[in-house]
Amino acid sequence: MKKTIAMAALAVAVSFGAISCKKKVSDADLQTQATTIVTSNPNASVEVKEGVAHLSGTFADQQSKDAMIAKLKAISGVKDVMDMSTIAAAPTPAAPVETASAVDPAVQKKVQDAVKDFPSVKVEVVNGQLTLTGNVSGLQARKIKESVDALKIGKYNNNLIVK
Repeated sequence: MKKTIAMAALAVAVSFGAISCKKKVSDADLQTQATTIVTSNPNASVEVKEGVAHLSGTFADQQSKDAMIAKLKAISGVKDVMDMSTIAAAPTPAAPVETASAVDPAVQKKVQDAVKDFPSVKVEVVNGQLTLTGNVSGLQARKIKESVDALKIGKYNNNLIVK
């Protein structure tokens, strides 16, 4: 009976010894494990101090942030996770850019037909306005102006250079 009690006492002592001598995980080891997990989000970082993981950075949404915190808490040896991260604001959609010409293609075609006898004259849309460019004589400039004005197209830019 004394042997049994002695053996039981020895077993208990060994058990307590094993528990008290349990290897403590270092912050460096925890840092390595935590960093491996956090690398899935390039905008986040983690630092481990005294077994506590300090999470910082930016996450796209709350779900990804919560998932990262859960993964960090699952690391054996991490006591807690301090969340210092933020969620990125949703980008506001840019206003659509108006790319259509303010000049009706039919009007542009009429003006091109009116100046077809003057090969040095170009009809183009510049900054949303119909524009005439080119080098012409004084007589040609007057004929072009009369022809275009007869179309009654409204305002246009006459950038012809009279030589």
